[in-house]
Amino acid sequence: MTSSDSGVGHGSIDARDVAAVAAQLGRPPRSIHAVAHRCPCGNPDVVATEPRLDDGTPFPTTFYLTCPRASSRIGTLEASGLMREMTERLGEDEDLAAAYSAAHEAYLEAREAIGEVPEIAGVSAGGMPDRVKCLHVLAGQSLAQGRGVNPLGDEVLDELGDWWRSGPCVDLGGRAASEASNPAVGGRAASEASDPALGGRAASEASDPALGGRAASEASDQSRPPTPPEGQPR
Repeated sequence: MTSSDSGVGHGSIDARDVAAVAAQLGRPPRSIHAVAHRCPCGNPDVVATEPRLDDGTPFPTTFYLTCPRASSRIGTLEASGLMREMTERLGEDEDLAAAYSAAHEAYLEAREAIGEVPEIAGVSAGGMPDRVKCLHVLAGQSLAQGRGVNPLGDEVLDELGDWWRSGPCVDLGGRAASEASNPAVGGRAASEASDPALGGRAASEASDPALGGRAASEASDQSRPPTPPEGQPR
């Protein structure tokens, strides 16, 4: 598997993308390797992170979801008990468990395409290969590596709905703003932008002003950075 096939990019990111990610996170990003997936609006929504941070810390979360809207909706899914349900299914469905284990291996392979860090060898993220601990990680992998790699990550994307529909989560002008209306931008996510059948629990919540709880208020407040998923450096 080449670096482009694995979703880790080619090890470059321009200043505009760095600025967009900083605005999404509400802080300067650390040790970005490349943009791993781009939202239909033109902004990055997943970055590939170096497996060893600039300060020397090993970092296992290769695909990090940066979009605050998607992160907020995923937080709502996590609060609903979905992670527990998914973990129970892994214990009951051998085919699902095998596919999830393969996603774990794909994650490790993608990280090794960036660099090898002995301290985290064999450790992926999100609870893989046998548990579900962070839906942000699973969604990030499905966006970066495409559907069919992580079945549970694909399910999370199905539940999210078209989080990009209202425009860029952060607008730096220029490219991101102009690409917001371009359905050819962003690979798979762009093609899904016009699919009303994306559906799922989170999709219906997206149009519900009573979404509820902390995640709902964060979904409408782009000045507030999302809670970092498991393992993200602050």
